Amino acid sequence: MTHLTKRRSGLAAMVAGTLLLASCSGDHETKNGTPVAAPPVIDMKEFFKNPEKSSFSMSRNGEYIGYLAPWKSRMNIFVQKVGSSEVTQVTMDTIRDVGGFFWKGDRILYSRDINGDENYIVFSASLDGKDVKALTPEKGVVAGVLDDLDQVPGMEQSVMVQMNDRDARVFDPYVINIVTGERKAMYDNTKDNYESWITDHNGVIRMATKTDGVNTTIFYRADEKQPFTPYMTTGFKDSWAPEMFTFDNKNLYVNHNLNGRDKTAIVEWDLEGKKEIKVIAENDDYDMGGLSYSRKRKVLTMATWTGAKSERMFLDKETEARYAKLAPKFEGLEYWFYGADDTETKFLVWAGNDRDPGTYYTYDTTTDELKELAKPRPWIDPSQMAHMEPVSYTSRDGLTIHGYLTLPVGREAKDLPLVVNPHGGPWARDQWGFNPEVQLLANRGYAVLQMNFRGSTGYGRKFWEASFKQWGKTMQNDITDGVEWLVKSGKVDPKRVAIYGASYGGYATLAGITYTPDLYAAAVDYVGVSDLFTFQKSIPPYWAPFKAMMFEMVGDPVKDSLLLDEASPARHADRIKTPLFIAQGANDPRVVKAESDQMVEALKKQGVEVEYMVKDNEGHGFHNEENRFDFYSAMEKFLDQHIGGGYKPAAEKK
Repeated sequence: MTHLTKRRSGLAAMVAGTLLLASCSGDHETKNGTPVAAPPVIDMKEFFKNPEKSSFSMSRNGEYIGYLAPWKSRMNIFVQKVGSSEVTQVTMDTIRDVGGFFWKGDRILYSRDINGDENYIVFSASLDGKDVKALTPEKGVVAGVLDDLDQVPGMEQSVMVQMNDRDARVFDPYVINIVTGERKAMYDNTKDNYESWITDHNGVIRMATKTDGVNTTIFYRADEKQPFTPYMTTGFKDSWAPEMFTFDNKNLYVNHNLNGRDKTAIVEWDLEGKKEIKVIAENDDYDMGGLSYSRKRKVLTMATWTGAKSERMFLDKETEARYAKLAPKFEGLEYWFYGADDTETKFLVWAGNDRDPGTYYTYDTTTDELKELAKPRPWIDPSQMAHMEPVSYTSRDGLTIHGYLTLPVGREAKDLPLVVNPHGGPWARDQWGFNPEVQLLANRGYAVLQMNFRGSTGYGRKFWEASFKQWGKTMQNDITDGVEWLVKSGKVDPKRVAIYGASYGGYATLAGITYTPDLYAAAVDYVGVSDLFTFQKSIPPYWAPFKAMMFEMVGDPVKDSLLLDEASPARHADRIKTPLFIAQGANDPRVVKAESDQMVEALKKQGVEVEYMVKDNEGHGFHNEENRFDFYSAMEKFLDQHIGGGYKPAAEKK
């Protein structure tokens, strides 16, 4: 669940071979025919310190620019008036970084949790920072903005928030005055216990959902005076996710894979007829992503999806022309417009790529002026960074597995040490772009392989379903097959392969050294699951309604007890011999600290080398700057000890 969003809410998303190597050479990287020299070893902190400025956002009147910048090692909100050098600090949080923020009239709304517990609090702040107030409870409640109520008459100082203050398992909707904090319940949910809500462009809740854990029933009403009645029921394998109502509030734009589709498509859905009537955007190879629109002109502008890289389909000539006009200025970069003022003549633009962490700009369509705002990480030299190349290989049972291979700059692609980096989720995916972890490792001389194993999202229903009850099995085989494919290419040294991952990637790390103990010389588990029984017992209460779905996707602790036992690394610690480094946040609500504790205890009994780092003020991953420094410093030393090749800056070589 998104804890702070400006988009209108859709259905709640649940924790829902052939040697083919693209564009990778076995030789040194060259520039104009001349071999590229290896870059210097860059200080780890350069990759992981807070950005100088980031997350720029324009006020709706176009008069102010807000952004995040560090203050006392925490990211806080600052505001600058356009055309002025004067900057005002809005927030002064020292507990935790400010999360996402957006403008509402002459105030800013933002969120953060405390010490990583993911109990997000929504705050409202005046632009001078003198009036900051919590709009939602500050302990024990998860809250997020459901609808910003933008352009809704009479709601200029209000937003719609959902939170689980009444019942930790479900989220109730409220309208809150962002100046006074006055709260009004939008629906008496005590009897129905609906779990998620969908609003129209007038801020009216028109849909609600409820699940039995496997099937989701959508309830509908034509207006707020009518009762909710059942509209349709979908199974958890089906995707039917409203993007938003049509501009006349009569129909929906829905991203779905019903009617036999393997890949989701964005369509216009006839609410009365309960059917799709027009395909807006679809792709034969990938699920569709999001849908953008013009608030001013009330037209759809663009549909997006992720293939090897981010892709877009223009739905509006004006938007297409604006992108085309700036294309010559951003050759070799990805670039995106976002954050317009109400007149839609002033825009924010971001441009970057796999080696460039990006630059923010303002663009004025009336003057055709593109002006640089800031580089979040100006200390990063893109010429010293490594290319992230899209690759693919075939699994042992015939699936095409897509991923990314990053090779260190200035080193021959032969017998390199390798770090395998499976993503978290697991129902998520890796994407192309600047990745500080990958760049740190490549700078140290490691090749890095990321793969979107079966179950990764964006590749269609069949590929996703192929992961069900396959933790530690075919999902893990996809990772193993990637290692063996790369080893066969000669690019990496089979004796110097490490595996590192976070969350599900942490589980995959533990599974890798449990079920293929001879494959890896070192392993780093970052907030990873170790036992599928204890993991499912300790999930947050707001995941409880979806427990039956997790049983179908991961395994039922009763019906599938043998499967879960075999797939739980902590129960087979006697198979592990690989040196291991584990990092864990004490307040993690998703993968609780006990998951790491039991793994460490089991391995110590086996005499396996284990380093264990626990941060008492962190949750599911380390967010505070000083903790990031500690973790990555320890990780690079650990990897260097076990698979490093003594890679030193050129100046240090004799």
